[in-house]
Amino acid sequence: MNRLFGKGKPKEPPPNLTDCVANIDSRGESVDKKIARLDQELHKYKEQLKKMREGPSKNVVKQKAMRVLKQKRMYENQREQLSQQSFNIEQQNFAIQTVKDTKSTVDAMKIGVKDFKKAYKNVNLDQIENLQDEMEDFMEQANEIQEVMGRSYGMPEIDDDELEAELDALGNEIGLDEDASYLDDAMAAPSAPTSDPGTDSMRGDVPVDEFGLPQIPQTAK
Repeated sequence: MNRLFGKGKPKEPPPNLTDCVANIDSRGESVDKKIARLDQELHKYKEQLKKMREGPSKNVVKQKAMRVLKQKRMYENQREQLSQQSFNIEQQNFAIQTVKDTKSTVDAMKIGVKDFKKAYKNVNLDQIENLQDEMEDFMEQANEIQEVMGRSYGMPEIDDDELEAELDALGNEIGLDEDASYLDDAMAAPSAPTSDPGTDSMRGDVPVDEFGLPQIPQTAK
């Protein structure tokens, strides 16, 4: 059969918007190169016209420059059309991609809802409430047990006033037990002089001054 009728040509994939934008941009780049080349040619003619005098030769150069300028305008219009086409296709492509993304998001949400429903079937709200109630009862029982275990036995009943009086007395005893070593130092210090300043005193056979220190005899000059 293939020998008689030949093989059919493989079907080409349908065009997509991304490829269309790439092709249009490539054509636009080609037009840009042509416009740049015409600009260079126009610049050359302008320089020639500045140096030429009025006459037939200058008119010929003007005609060439006018022709090049018309071509440039034509390519500029084509470039503008290609830019607009590329922009429109990109907008369509963006809108289509947004719809696809939205559909993917919705599909994912549907799967999530199904999974949630499956998981929720295994959850019994009444059982959870019962567990919470049981846990609360257990906590109350644990507190009661701790209170019972913390009870004191054999403690006499004492009036609060008696406790306060004993506490005050204990405070007074603590004040008496404070360090009083500074009193010993005071007792060991020499006593204040009892005689008037300038008067002599005797300690046995040795004269002393008003501070109780031996006097040094003065030598004759």
